[in-house]
Amino acid sequence: MSKTQVALFVGSLRKDSFNRKLARAIEKLAPADYGFTHVRIDDLPLYNQDFDDDYPAEAARLKKDVEAAGALLFVTPEYNRSLPGVLKNAIDIASRPWGKNSFAGKPAGVLGISIGTIGTALAQQHLRNILAYLDVPTLGQPEVFVQMKDGLIDDNGNIGDDGTRKFLQGFVDKYVAWVGKQRGA
Repeated sequence: MSKTQVALFVGSLRKDSFNRKLARAIEKLAPADYGFTHVRIDDLPLYNQDFDDDYPAEAARLKKDVEAAGALLFVTPEYNRSLPGVLKNAIDIASRPWGKNSFAGKPAGVLGISIGTIGTALAQQHLRNILAYLDVPTLGQPEVFVQMKDGLIDDNGNIGDDGTRKFLQGFVDKYVAWVGKQRGA
């Protein structure tokens, strides 16, 4: 059985990002036949239609990372009731130029964590709207809106709360089954 390669987007650039910790936790809960590529988005130029005919090296690398993946996973914080600009910029770059959308048809999952009680609900909804337009089938349930608290997830992705671990394992199990179904496995 071949390995399912997942392009993993963390929408935060912060060194101690809660969402990076959540991404590491999700990786640890995934089955052995799932591999994750952390897609680099911190070095991308701002999207500009002028480079559609000749993408800068960083933008071309991003498109290749997405195209090499069999599935997508977006772990996003919420900034001002929406997704971070750096994540939107990466999506704009990889989905352009017109007719060369690197995301099209790839199954995706969306989740996030923040210190707020509603987690990243609004950012995720905005992201889901964008992904729907880009022809990215996105897992609808379970939704994952995690509130970060001390000791919940450490820097290595270890989950300190049994209830949270069980909930996130449920998400991973559904995501893996759903990706398999979408890919015809």
